[in-house]
Amino acid sequence: MTDRLRILHLSDTHLYGDGRLQYGLVDTLAALDRVLARAGELEAVDLVVVSGDLSDDGSAASYRLLRGRLEPWAAERGAAVAYAMGNHDLPDAFEDVLGERERVISVRGFRVVTVDTTVARAGYGLVGEERLVRLRTVLAEPSANGTVVVLHHPPVPPTTGLFETLRLVDPAPVLDVCSAGDVRLILAGHYHHALATSAGVRGIPVVVAPAVANTTDVLWPPPRERAERGAGFALVELSGDGTVRSQFVRAPAAGDGETVYDLDADAIARIAADAGWKGEA
Repeated sequence: MTDRLRILHLSDTHLYGDGRLQYGLVDTLAALDRVLARAGELEAVDLVVVSGDLSDDGSAASYRLLRGRLEPWAAERGAAVAYAMGNHDLPDAFEDVLGERERVISVRGFRVVTVDTTVARAGYGLVGEERLVRLRTVLAEPSANGTVVVLHHPPVPPTTGLFETLRLVDPAPVLDVCSAGDVRLILAGHYHHALATSAGVRGIPVVVAPAVANTTDVLWPPPRERAERGAGFALVELSGDGTVRSQFVRAPAAGDGETVYDLDADAIARIAADAGWKGEA
């Protein structure tokens, strides 16, 4: 048993089963290939995490493409793989190809728990009582080196306006359950940009991976929202004493930095009306 876990953290691959380009511009499968080629330079990986929005069209074919790329890459390195559901994913196809949406695996003395934060036909996230009970039950018995929780919607506030109504609604109960247990690290995606912070009464480290599909421009002046070409990943090291070290790595390509979309306030309002949280949080 080792007291260190090296994690390749990917998120938001947004694959299509039929090879379509995202927004008519981005070949997300080619972006994934670039990311895996770049990550292949790592000396060692114990765990590969993909924290949601694995697919853009929710098709079984898209999940087969992901599995066909990722699992041989992980197997060559002796790494385990953990997939989490995102708001673009569809549960039936996800489970048919990749297995259960919520799983518990053990890697080198660390427990890895995936939590489904998705709400059907919505862009925001929510962890209801049934999922909270399941997480609390899992965490009731400590693991040897602590627990890593993987979910799609980060339990921390968004950086840009687009995600204000697409955030995780009421993250406090999730963080309370994690803080009461042996959770050492929370991995998330959804925001399409790198973020390292902490949350909960224990200050649990939270790492949001950069997206494979495209990158949110966090400096774009509000109320507009912009994404640009660019793909990357996070390398996260978790020690048995709870120390977390995160590095964010680009997988460069020609055209990086070009605009994928530029939304005005009206477009953001339409997204909020269609997929956003309508209540109080």
